[in-house]
Amino acid sequence: MRFTSIARWLLVAVFLAGCTGAVEPPAAATSAETLTARVAISTAAPATAAPAAQPQPAATPTIAPAVNGGGVTNDEPALPAVTVAAANTQAPSPAVESSGTPAATTAPIVIAPAPTATSTAAIWSTDPHPLQIEVMRQQSYPGSPITVEQTLDPGANYSRHIVSYRSDGYKIYALMTVPDGPGPNGTKPAAGWPVIVFNHGYIEPAEYRTTERYVAYVDMIARSGYIVFKSDYRGWGSSEGGSTTGGGYGSPALTVDVLNAVASLKAHQDADPNRIGMWGHSLGGQLTLRAMVVSKDIKAGVVWGGVVTPYPDIIARWSHMDRATSVPRLAGSALKWIRDFSSWVEDFSTQYGTPEQNPSFWATISPNAYLADLSGPIQLHHSTTDEIVPVTWSETLAKELMVTGNQPYYELYTYPGDNHNINANFGVAMQRTVAFFDKYVKGQ
Repeated sequence: MRFTSIARWLLVAVFLAGCTGAVEPPAAATSAETLTARVAISTAAPATAAPAAQPQPAATPTIAPAVNGGGVTNDEPALPAVTVAAANTQAPSPAVESSGTPAATTAPIVIAPAPTATSTAAIWSTDPHPLQIEVMRQQSYPGSPITVEQTLDPGANYSRHIVSYRSDGYKIYALMTVPDGPGPNGTKPAAGWPVIVFNHGYIEPAEYRTTERYVAYVDMIARSGYIVFKSDYRGWGSSEGGSTTGGGYGSPALTVDVLNAVASLKAHQDADPNRIGMWGHSLGGQLTLRAMVVSKDIKAGVVWGGVVTPYPDIIARWSHMDRATSVPRLAGSALKWIRDFSSWVEDFSTQYGTPEQNPSFWATISPNAYLADLSGPIQLHHSTTDEIVPVTWSETLAKELMVTGNQPYYELYTYPGDNHNINANFGVAMQRTVAFFDKYVKGQ
């Protein structure tokens, strides 16, 4: 058992040491759908039809080992050379997965029982914490004017800029694309272009660059007639601000940066303040889900390989201070991330109790306990062989959405044999993403 534990964390070190700065390989072919898709729809009783059979991938791609805090791996898809029809892209008709008929009177999911007279919960602090959803809802997120810092080479049918805005007093940099008009996307609408706030996954902050990573992802959405706004987040790249607690999971800081980006865009001259969606990958999926239960401004969300399960599940997989300190060969960014994540869990547990000792508190910081307040529909994509963020985390969220009181609309697609970035099925997953945004953000 000890050998297995050591081997696992050595893989973490190897993975993190090689996850940045790599040249992106060509994207996998996207002309054929090579996955088994599953969609669960919670707005009505699910159909009883079995999922449609789909051909399996010709070859299983290499899967990145162990965890990296919920970030992009070094083999993300390359920028496509072909033009993608954007404004009226239609997703393939998915098969419907039957999960049973939820009762109309099902109460919202309850993560933790109320303490009894014999509960030890009373010994834990009841002080509010900034990470609690209700506390976040009481804060203001004013944003600021968006300043163009540098104009970059244009995309296929859109301009590209490095911009900045303010969040909690910090200067935050971002990549911003704006559709051309007139052009393939038509003339700028009177109310402004629809917007997608793009939340990237964990990348070592010191190695992050505004214009690197997620190039193909941003391009596919931008050329579909959207303003795309990819915030660096505080402490990433050249943005002001220090490191965030627990790699971004023990502090509301990154969600605050995202919500200030939303506010900044609502006031921007080229943006439609009433048509704002959000896309998130991995860590960015956690930010997307949290933002959607704090703010009503986000019309729809799409999450790829997201950290979207309740906190106890995340902690059980990633908090391993004992292992981190007992494996001397685990070093560098891997050891730093594990120690940082585990340290905030230890600090929270000392003050508020562990998830087992005081589950009620941990529910208050988890967006999963507030799904009845989700601001709009959400679409989930996950590889069944994702070794960074397990597919069960998206499946858990889907099950919770199914029994949530107001049954918010959601879709879940899974991709066998793919990786954390969904490389092998990038084309079809992005086609579904754009079609979802077209329906629920553009309103087509």
